[in-house]
Amino acid sequence: MADPQPERAEARAAPLPGSEPAGPRPPRPRTPAEQMAFVARLAGGLAHEVKNPLSTMSINLALLEEEWSRGGAGRPGGGEPSPREQRSLKRLKTLKREVERLERIVEEFLHYARGGQINRAPSDLAALVRELLEFVDPQDAQLGIRHHVDLPLGLPLVMVDESAFKQAIMNLLVNARQAMPGGGELMVRMTREGNWVALSITDTGIGMSPQKLERCFDEYWSDKKGGTGLGLPTARRIVEDHGGTIAVVSEEGRGTSFTIYLPLIVELTGSASRHEEREAHARAVRELSHGAQEAEREP
Repeated sequence: MADPQPERAEARAAPLPGSEPAGPRPPRPRTPAEQMAFVARLAGGLAHEVKNPLSTMSINLALLEEEWSRGGAGRPGGGEPSPREQRSLKRLKTLKREVERLERIVEEFLHYARGGQINRAPSDLAALVRELLEFVDPQDAQLGIRHHVDLPLGLPLVMVDESAFKQAIMNLLVNARQAMPGGGELMVRMTREGNWVALSITDTGIGMSPQKLERCFDEYWSDKKGGTGLGLPTARRIVEDHGGTIAVVSEEGRGTSFTIYLPLIVELTGSASRHEEREAHARAVRELSHGAQEAEREP
């Protein structure tokens, strides 16, 4: 029996600097933030692709519904539609309603996917909230919802993207309206707490149980009929993108209160105040100097 041959060891010299084989290098792994941004872009693109055919469907369903509604004019004596036509028209309206619901879901998803894309500028938060309340007041009044507003003047400005932040506040106002189907009271109040501003939106609606309160900011969770489950998560995401926080307290059968906390631009206000003080001091010095000169001229 032959002796086993010893295994051969192959020595490989380390490559010299600059002598690495040519070719593409493996891609650098994405950071968690980059991965989230990539997924958001991908999801946003997909939502756009879904939104376009939905819009086409909605337009054509509206045209079909209009034609069916005018169909009675072509019947002898303008008679009532047949049972078959009534069923068809009912199904057509159901399709139209469902397409509108899908469009709303896609639109809210796009708002959520675009989170983080903000362009902040100094803004008057009280004026921004007042504008939104004027917008929703007519519809709220029809539903028996009365507004009680306390928005003080003269607070320092905040750094916000007005378009994005309006969306966050509008989501809270719509949430309050949906919680008061039989009417109620909507209290909107703004106060200063040190270098922060607190904006509270309180309703006297149905409130939430502790279990619902724990999940109210979860994506795609909703206990409302036709709800998308993205309104409150979108509001929280926008607030946090602005360096703020949002808190909620609720009691079932009594109502809910959301409070947004945002940092104030106190340094700008402080600079403005110091400038006004310097101007007032300069005016006082000029007046004293002018008075002294007049006194010297008197005999």
